Amino acid sequence: MMKSAMIDRRTCLKGLGVSLALPLLDVMGSTVRGETSRPPVRLGFMYMPHGVITDQFWPADPATFLTSPPPALASLRPVLDQCLLMKGISGVPISPYNGAPHALELSTWLTAILPNPERRNEIDIAISADQIAANHLGAFTTLPSLELATMPQTWKENQEGLNEAYYSHCSFRSPTQPVPAEVNPRNVLNRLFNKQDQPARGGSSTPMSPLDQRMLDIVLGGAKQLRQTLPAADRRKLDEYLDSVRSVERRIAAIEFRQKEAALERAGVRSSRRDDSDSPPIEIKIPEGDKRSEYMQVMCDLNVLAFQTDTTRVSTYIGSTPNGVSYPELGFNDKHHSQTHHNNEADKVRKVAAITAFNIEQFAYMVKKLHSLREGDGTLLDNCIMMWGSGLEDGNKHTRENLPFILAGKGGGSIRTGRFVTGSRGNQGDLLTTLLTCAGIPMDRPIGIATKQLKEIGPASGS
Repeated sequence: MMKSAMIDRRTCLKGLGVSLALPLLDVMGSTVRGETSRPPVRLGFMYMPHGVITDQFWPADPATFLTSPPPALASLRPVLDQCLLMKGISGVPISPYNGAPHALELSTWLTAILPNPERRNEIDIAISADQIAANHLGAFTTLPSLELATMPQTWKENQEGLNEAYYSHCSFRSPTQPVPAEVNPRNVLNRLFNKQDQPARGGSSTPMSPLDQRMLDIVLGGAKQLRQTLPAADRRKLDEYLDSVRSVERRIAAIEFRQKEAALERAGVRSSRRDDSDSPPIEIKIPEGDKRSEYMQVMCDLNVLAFQTDTTRVSTYIGSTPNGVSYPELGFNDKHHSQTHHNNEADKVRKVAAITAFNIEQFAYMVKKLHSLREGDGTLLDNCIMMWGSGLEDGNKHTRENLPFILAGKGGGSIRTGRFVTGSRGNQGDLLTTLLTCAGIPMDRPIGIATKQLKEIGPASGS
């Protein structure tokens, strides 16, 4: 009979200066005052700009929400019972910045407050909800938070004289410190492997080298000895986890290979593996790549790995930023922003609806992955609070009365899912304050313009 002993939750696979955290295994269980400890709650935020086509996003009837979801939510159908929609949550009123809807839709999304009007060209807003959570939860993890983006945070515009960084940042470590997001999946994988820069002579550091296949093989090879000590259920969980790490690594390598091949083609160097009649390799780039979904799903997988291994408990993912992005993968090259000013033209409405459905599909990809992974007595999703949303309701009119958002995950039992709640009365600050409370974050003050907790998010009274 195989013997197993309890192992520490912080156990890592190590080799060649890198380490990889493990998922929560049954043999990592611990007891506190005689009670089995519960898995931690994770918080994730995923963003899309410019609002939605409202009649294709909001369900027609709470009673048929699970069986007849609107078109925008079709990709979530298998996990709608794990989701919560609420209509009636307003954004931050933007006066006196009435000419700056796009500078404010992302920057106010997690801060729920306007920038300081006396210092418009400087960053002066508020610490964001994710960083409030990171200040508390980060003490228990390798990374306090993980900030991801699909496109560089380099948009140059100054609506109402506001600093250009407001266009492309949602995370703020302090009122004056925006947190940059990582757009390179290889760099994210290196961070999850805890691969650090190596000091050079004289004490300076050299650029981080890629996590090559040899390092990956050595680190994952170290799991063989551990595997022999685990019960059958944990062996299956470990095998699935290591397979997912290898899968992400292969997909990142494939993206990088195609980028390299495309660069050689542009320089006039033809790959020896291609015939003259072959089409040139697809160039995958940010933000205009033909396979934007490929980047986004790799980033989503990295987010899942970070949560699964408890490397971090807080993440943000800016799927795209206001202005400047198109979706050739959907069969058209029109910019997202230009199509949102559709004036009810059918073709533009169709394109905005397709872009919305595409972005929600990437969120659904991540939610389904979280739901497929067992953790404790339930799933990894059970112990998450994942929010997808936008900082505008309707990009055509720049309205903010009913911000579109989707919550997925039960937050360790603090959120009642499988519902569409109408008639909510609250604002973005109320929502964020409530979500952090659900995640167990001590709140000594409300977030932004918040005035209350949204009690309808939680379990029914007496349940």
